[in-house]
Amino acid sequence: MSDNFIKNCYKKILAADSVYDIAIVSPTQFAPKLSSKLNNHLFIKREDLQPVFSFKLRGAYNKISKLKNIKHIVAASAGNHAQGVAMTCQKLRLQSSIVMPLTTPTIKINGVKKLGSKVILSGDTYDEAYNFAIKYAKENNYNFVHPYDDLEVIAGQGTIAIELMDQLEEHPDYVFIPVGGGGLLAGMSVYLKTINPKIKIIAVEAEDSACFNLAYKNGKPTSLRHVGIFADGVAVKKIGSKTFKLTKNIVDSSITVTTDEICSAIKDLYDETRVIAEPAGALSLAGARKYILSKKIKNKKIATILCGANMNFDRLRHVSERADIGESSEIILGVTIDEKPGSFKKFCSIIGKRAITEFNYRYSDSNDAQVFVGIKTTKGIDEKRDIIKKLKANNYKCHDMSNNEMAKLHIRYMVGGICKEINDERIYRFMFPEKPGELLKFLDNIGSRWNISLFHYRNHGADFGRVLIGLQAKESELTSLEKHFRTLKYKFYDESQNSAYKQFLK
Repeated sequence: MSDNFIKNCYKKILAADSVYDIAIVSPTQFAPKLSSKLNNHLFIKREDLQPVFSFKLRGAYNKISKLKNIKHIVAASAGNHAQGVAMTCQKLRLQSSIVMPLTTPTIKINGVKKLGSKVILSGDTYDEAYNFAIKYAKENNYNFVHPYDDLEVIAGQGTIAIELMDQLEEHPDYVFIPVGGGGLLAGMSVYLKTINPKIKIIAVEAEDSACFNLAYKNGKPTSLRHVGIFADGVAVKKIGSKTFKLTKNIVDSSITVTTDEICSAIKDLYDETRVIAEPAGALSLAGARKYILSKKIKNKKIATILCGANMNFDRLRHVSERADIGESSEIILGVTIDEKPGSFKKFCSIIGKRAITEFNYRYSDSNDAQVFVGIKTTKGIDEKRDIIKKLKANNYKCHDMSNNEMAKLHIRYMVGGICKEINDERIYRFMFPEKPGELLKFLDNIGSRWNISLFHYRNHGADFGRVLIGLQAKESELTSLEKHFRTLKYKFYDESQNSAYKQFLK
C-alpha cells in the first residue's frame, strides 16, 4: 500500500479521535443465531447505537470540528448524514441547513428538525437534493459538508475499523461493508488493509443502486440511469471520486442484494438483536449471507456492520411481506386446479403439512380454477423445487411467481376473475417517487387518449409508488403509446406477457 493518497487517508483516520467528543465506541457483538444458521462465526458492529442511530455522526463531526471561520453549515442527505451534521452543529453551536429529498422517511426529517437544523426538501433523490444544496451554499457563501467524498468525513468513518480490530480477539477473515457514496467503505478499507492485507473486504450494494460496481466495471465513477431508494441511506447515483480512488484497488469483491434479501436481513437482525435496522443498515448482513451461501464458506470469522436504524414504522408492512421470500422461506405459486367440490382439499393434501400463507381465488368458469397461493417452506430452494415437481406430477399447471415483481406487488391483491369483454389490452407496471400528490400527477401525465381497463395502486410504505395499469391500445398504437411513456420519465415495464396477468386477469 504505497499510494500516498491512501497513506494520507490512513494518517487522518488515526488522527480522528475527536469523534469521541460526540460518538460512542459502539460494541461489536457475537451473533450466535446467525452464526449457527450460516455455519460461520458472525459478528455485528452496532453503529445503530450511536446517538443519531447511525455511523454518519463520526464523519460529520470530524469534518465540521476542524473547520475555521464558519458562517453556516449546509449539507445534502437522505437522512443519516443530515442527523449527524445537525447534532454536530447543535453541540458546536453552529447554524445549519439540511437539504433532503422529498422521499426522505419522516422519522429522519423529524430527527433533523428536533436537533435544531433548518430542513429544506428538494428533489426526489439524493442527487437532486445535492445539486440544490451546492447552489444554495454558493449563493449564501455557506460551508458545504459533503456526506462521503471528503477525506475528513472518510477518516471519521474509518474510526469504526479501529474499534472493530480492537474489539475482536482475532482479525476477521471477511468484512462486509455497505456502500452508498463510499465514505464508510473507503475509511474502513484503508485502515483494515493497512493493518492486515489478508482481510477480505466485500462491498455490499443494493441491486438497484450499485454505483461502486458500475464504477469498478468502467474503471471510473459513472452515473447510474436509475436509482432505487428502498435502501434510501445508500441511494446514490455515482460513487465519490475520492472514495473510489481509495477503494478501487484494495476492495476484494463486491456483491449486490435485492430488496427481498434486504428485508430478510432486517428480519434476521431483529431475531438476533431485537433491533429494527433500516434497509441500508441491514445491507451488510444481506450481502454476507448471500456471499457465504453462494461461495459455500464455512468456519470463517465474518464481520458485518449494522450501520443504521432510522426506519419509518409504516415500512415494516412492506419488509414483513417480502422477508420470507428473501430468505426462500415462502414461495408464491399460480396453480390451475379443477373447478369441482373437494379440489381445494386435494390440493392441500398434496402440499402436505406445510403452512399455507395465502390463498386467493374467485370463480371464473365451470372447468378450471386459478388460485394464487403462498406456501411456507423451511428448506429453501430445494423444497420449492420439490413442491412444484409434486404438483406437476399430479397434473397441476403451476407457475412459480416468487420472483415475479408484478405478482408480488399487484396480482396478489387483485385476484378476482377474468374479464372477457376487454380487447386490445396492454399491461404496464410503473414506478414513481412516493410522495403526496404524486398519484394524481401520474394520472394527469398518462392522459385520457387511451382507455384505462385495469388499475391497481397500493401505498405500502416503500420507496416508490407502484401502479399496475391496463390500457386499451391497438397494435398500430403501441409505438406512440410507449413513446408517450418515455416522455414522462417514470420507470415502466411492459407486463402484457407476464404469466401472472395471463393466468389471473386476462
